[in-house]
Amino acid sequence: MGHDIFGFNKAGNEIAYARFNMSNYNATILYIVLDADKYYAGVSGSGDSSTFSIQQMEKALNTYNKLYDNVDSMAESDVFTWDHKQIREFLKSCLATAEKEGSVRVYFG
Repeated sequence: MGHDIFGFNKAGNEIAYARFNMSNYNATILYIVLDADKYYAGVSGSGDSSTFSIQQMEKALNTYNKLYDNVDSMAESDVFTWDHKQIREFLKSCLATAEKEGSVRVYFG
C-alpha cells in the first residue's frame, strides 16, 4: 500500500509521478496544496482522478512555496528532502502541462 500520484496530459501520457509509502505523512502535503483531501484514503489514494486548471496548479505551487520555501534548511533527513523535491517537481510538471494544454489530470492511487 502507498500513495502513487500521477499527472497526465490530455493525450493520457504520464508527465509527473510522486510516490509515498503508506505511513509517510508527507503525502498529505500534496493532497492539501492541491485541495484534494477527498482523494486521500489513508494508506493510499482513493483511486479517483481530477482535472486541474492552470489557476488551480498555480495556487497549489504558490501555496507549497509559501509553506516550504526554506525546506532545504529544515531538512531533518534524506527522506524529508527527497519527499519535498518530488512534491515540488510534481507540481512544476503539472503546472507546465496545464499552461501548455489548459489543464492537467491527476490520479490519486
